[in-house]
Amino acid sequence: MVSFFAHLILTAGLLLLMAYFVRGVQIEGWRSALIGAIVLGLVNAIVKPIMIVLTLPLTILSFGLFLLVINALMLWLVAALVPGIRVQGFWPALVGSLVLTLLNVGVDLLT
Repeated sequence: MVSFFAHLILTAGLLLLMAYFVRGVQIEGWRSALIGAIVLGLVNAIVKPIMIVLTLPLTILSFGLFLLVINALMLWLVAALVPGIRVQGFWPALVGSLVLTLLNVGVDLLT
């Protein structure tokens, strides 16, 4: 249980850090970031697998690069669902999802 809360707080911090670096993504504060981290986890667990299956031909044709588009759409969906998180278009969502992925990889390398 402690690991879950630590991961949740870490994800919220990474969301805030991503918003700091990516123009076009705004997060109002820790409360919005925590709610965003919860919703992002739910979206990645429920919606993302369905999207991957539905777009499998595109993913195969693009050698997996279409997964970047799916990640951007998941971030955009979180912004639409959570008050206090705004993503101003597809390109900031794409860059934001890339930065968030790189930050997560960096954290995984440190732990």
